[in-house]
Amino acid sequence: MDQKTNLAPFLPIPHARPQGAMTRRPDGSIVIDTLLELGDYEPNVVAFLHKWAAKAPDRLWIAQRAKDRTWESITYGQGLRKVNAISQALLDRGLDASKPVMILSGNSINQALLVMGAMQVGIPASPVATAYSTMPGAHSKLHHVFNLIEPKLIFVEQGTPFEGALASLNLDGVELVAYEDPPRGFRATPFSDLTATTPTGAVKAAYDRTGPETVGKYLFTSGSTGMPKGVAQTQRMMCSNQKANEIIFPRDPDYAPVLVDWLPWNHCYGGNSNFNGVLSQGGSFYIDDGKPLPEFLGRTVENLREVAPTEYLSVAAGHALVVHALEEDKALARHFFSSVRKLGYGGASLPHEIWQRYQDLAVRETGQRLLFRTGWGSTETGPVSSKLHWPIEGTGNVGLPMPGTTLKLVPNGDKLEVRVKGPNIFTGYYRQPEKTAEAFDEEGFYKIGDALALVDEDDINQGLRFNGRVVEDFKLTSGTFVSVGTLRVQVNDACAPAVADNLIAGHDKDFVGSLLWPNVAACRKIAGVGDDLPVADLIRHPKVVQHIRDGLAAHNKTRPGSSTRIQRALLMVEPPSMENHEITEKGYVNQRAALERRADLEARLFEKTPGPDVIDLS
Repeated sequence: MDQKTNLAPFLPIPHARPQGAMTRRPDGSIVIDTLLELGDYEPNVVAFLHKWAAKAPDRLWIAQRAKDRTWESITYGQGLRKVNAISQALLDRGLDASKPVMILSGNSINQALLVMGAMQVGIPASPVATAYSTMPGAHSKLHHVFNLIEPKLIFVEQGTPFEGALASLNLDGVELVAYEDPPRGFRATPFSDLTATTPTGAVKAAYDRTGPETVGKYLFTSGSTGMPKGVAQTQRMMCSNQKANEIIFPRDPDYAPVLVDWLPWNHCYGGNSNFNGVLSQGGSFYIDDGKPLPEFLGRTVENLREVAPTEYLSVAAGHALVVHALEEDKALARHFFSSVRKLGYGGASLPHEIWQRYQDLAVRETGQRLLFRTGWGSTETGPVSSKLHWPIEGTGNVGLPMPGTTLKLVPNGDKLEVRVKGPNIFTGYYRQPEKTAEAFDEEGFYKIGDALALVDEDDINQGLRFNGRVVEDFKLTSGTFVSVGTLRVQVNDACAPAVADNLIAGHDKDFVGSLLWPNVAACRKIAGVGDDLPVADLIRHPKVVQHIRDGLAAHNKTRPGSSTRIQRALLMVEPPSMENHEITEKGYVNQRAALERRADLEARLFEKTPGPDVIDLS
């Protein structure tokens, strides 16, 4: 044990030491760089596939669950052969940079092959959120994406779930490809036709023409405040990000990562950071068919029972479910920690309580704590602009800029709004020049809309702290700003483990309130009741209410200011709805959409005389 801190040591992982550089400008802005140099990087992500197909052709590349729940997989050597065949099939059909491939179904071996086959020869691929096709009321976003990119080929893994969405599109001149279960009423090419094509020299010629500025994918923003915006992911963005990762985490030639991962590939986190990260290191990617929702946790647990990952990466909601499962099942925890070397989170801050629970389990199983890395960025940043790559105590620190990336912190009220420049930054929104013009400042920095803060005003090497979304923050009637992102995490911590997440409310009100989503399993344990008690009764159980009251009272004692104190709270019966855009496919809470949908509950927080189910701490 470390006598100085009386804490177990961190498992030693090769990493670069933090080497930041900070310049304060007369206007109050701060420019932050890293002294770590980026250097050269691959011209095309598919180069990694070529590398590992030559070096380790029989190594497992991707595995997924078959219908009978066995694993079916493909090796690097098999993968490259199929990718070459698909590349030729796409060229034979006349597809090019102006005629993209659109993918409606979720993560699969076939999606990976198709995306790589397209990118290899300079044809953009666009995986689209499955919700746009399968959830009622979401077809308008599908139509927007379809009309924007004008695909010439659409792929679905199974046809039946997408029949309604396909029927709503004008498919004249668009080839439909299905792996199995072709959609009724449509002429669909079997996916096997693509993989059976014989490659010619045209594939290598097209591959040789691709370079850093070639568009590899069109990925779309979440569309939480309007229609999704198309972000062209160039090979420069994706490949520079992987080279930057290699610099901050020097590669061990004997290490090949193993991931069990659910994050959707139509987003940067799953599709660029995790998928490309495994590919670049010649690792093995097991597609987790679970999701960060209680009803899908069983699939994730089943997968983790069989495959021990070397790294486990997720969002806060996913980690909250998995750490609880590890605590409840010692055999699962033993298997999980037998191989894991690093943990990671992204998208939003991880509550300290979840971080600590993971570390307690790691110490119990291995005697050491684990580096919990995190990255910060967005679809427009390919995705990572800064990363915490050294061990620290707790969460919220997003590290330093990635090699090659520069951050500029600009005063905005009482916060520092962050802007980004570097090879990982997009050049503009596809076919939306007016949106592109709004996205960059006069120096060419991308205005991401987040706020960061210095962990230590005098030492940049202590890193940067995520300080919320500027666009989510609001003012009380007193004119005081409320930092929504920061306060949400603090409330989750204060009420742990009874609360899964929460919404911060109080725009133009006299005080701040919170709508709480209960962690149902934890609340049952606190109340000492079984599964037969309805959730509506559970959240009113005296022991649960007292736990929330005590947690918020402790929070308020240490943060008594009007912008940080929670005066009223209300536990909600209905969990966040993905169908109604309250939670994204990645498990992030959409604060604005959720508050709009739950306006009646928000209003109850601010009634002159609060109802009996409102926890009043005034």
